[in-house]
Amino acid sequence: MPADHYNPDIARRDLKYYIFDWDDNILRMPTYIHLERKLRDGSWVPHLVSTALFSVIRKDTAQYRPPGGVWDRAFVEFRDPATRTESKFLEDARTAIDRLLSGDDKSPPSFNTFRKTLREGRIFAIVTARGHKPESLRKGVEMFIDRLLSTDEKAEMVWNLRGYLVAYEGPAANESMTDEEVVANYLSMNRYHAVTNPDFLSAVRADPAAPGADNPETRKQFAIMDFLEWLFKMIERIGARRPISVGFSDDDPGNVAAVADFIRRVLAERFPAVKFVVYDTSDPDVEKGHKLVVSGQMALF
Repeated sequence: MPADHYNPDIARRDLKYYIFDWDDNILRMPTYIHLERKLRDGSWVPHLVSTALFSVIRKDTAQYRPPGGVWDRAFVEFRDPATRTESKFLEDARTAIDRLLSGDDKSPPSFNTFRKTLREGRIFAIVTARGHKPESLRKGVEMFIDRLLSTDEKAEMVWNLRGYLVAYEGPAANESMTDEEVVANYLSMNRYHAVTNPDFLSAVRADPAAPGADNPETRKQFAIMDFLEWLFKMIERIGARRPISVGFSDDDPGNVAAVADFIRRVLAERFPAVKFVVYDTSDPDVEKGHKLVVSGQMALF
């Protein structure tokens, strides 16, 4: 595609951004949590559960526990051990994509929204309870683009991304980059947060304004705040003054409730120009999930 082929209407586009959970939201990953289940005789036996089931039973400590009481052992498949040649995240993402392409599985609630986000070249964050490195999450997004976007959709994405370059960086920036460099530049502008990753946990614990680093809901709130601050730095730089909206989607009702509360208590005051929309995607039969507008837009940025 020639470098001068770009979307000329980008400068007038609304400022809409997204925060996505990954598992059972973008892809239905075949990753298991290793637990033990209590039998009627009081003994405990190994028990594998999916991420969808775990969101339902995770507070039932009477019937389920991590192996030996150690949660790190429960989430061994959610890490990037040095002994593996490929991230477990990428291996499972490949399997999930294979199932979709073969028709053996149906797409989760936010699948099509994520595809549209990529096609339109909008900034997004992946915020997941996994413990992988950010590079693993980014490579998963690259795999999604490569295997699940059609040739026309990839061309549409580059067309829009080049439009952003012309609108906010100038024609010279657009003309100097190949299509591959345009996509790589775009992916580097997004945020990839696995909130049980050791480096992420260290960042949360080092921030005096982020108490409760051992709470998964608190860690997701930290990741969301990081994304919003990153996002507003970019918006300030380009000087856009248009309506802003940020959507958050998660299939865990506990996370949805915690984020909605966080928006009401903190984010609505910190970012009064933003319309926050939360999508509860716990029901796989509801495309996009149940929509909740938590904070309406009160002012232009």
